Amino acid sequence: MNLKEHYRKLYNESIHKILSDGYKTDDLIDSKSDRRFGITLLIRPPDKTKDNIQKLLNELKIAEPDQYYYPNSDIHITVMSIISCYDGFDIKKIELPRYIELIKKCLPDNKNLKIQFKGLTASDSCIMLQGFTNNDSLNEIRNNLRAEFKNTTLEQSLDKRYPIQTAHSTIVRFRKHFQKKDLFLKIIDRYVDRDFGSFEVKKLELVYNDWYQRKESVKKLYEFEI
Repeated sequence: MNLKEHYRKLYNESIHKILSDGYKTDDLIDSKSDRRFGITLLIRPPDKTKDNIQKLLNELKIAEPDQYYYPNSDIHITVMSIISCYDGFDIKKIELPRYIELIKKCLPDNKNLKIQFKGLTASDSCIMLQGFTNNDSLNEIRNNLRAEFKNTTLEQSLDKRYPIQTAHSTIVRFRKHFQKKDLFLKIIDRYVDRDFGSFEVKKLELVYNDWYQRKESVKKLYEFEI
């Protein structure tokens, strides 16, 4: 996959939908009855990179204060949704040590994984950072997970929503209908090629999480060194 082309195509299609009011708002963000939980393997960028992201978000908040903006604590890259969030998931009913041991088998040895957040892309419901890796080790981990989980009876939902192939990070979700859409998109366009920073990935986290990876709902289950 040519990631630059993929991100750009997604951006162009999504901005067109937003301009023509074909975007979607998430009605569950503020719901007190949302009980969707799951477990995720993820990467967290360093504070310096997240602070760069907040400069953009602070500008967007002025234009559209009612949208949902990710705080530093919640910004992440999904390596794999091991069990995608669903209503009724009970972590006490899974054999967590088996998941940890399986994931350990899937991690490459001595791979220097670096990620660069450069530019923005979008969907019809959110704004995302474009993530680029310096080698293929992230996809190697994902392919290893797919192969290993296929041979077990462990509960999992890998690629249930879509086969994940990128290193993007969602930073804005559309919560309300736009009031100053043109200004919002003008800011997005100004940051569309901005370099938000690069970092070396030293560890992966396995977490129990809600749909939005909100800090108050996330529980770290294990940390993997790579």
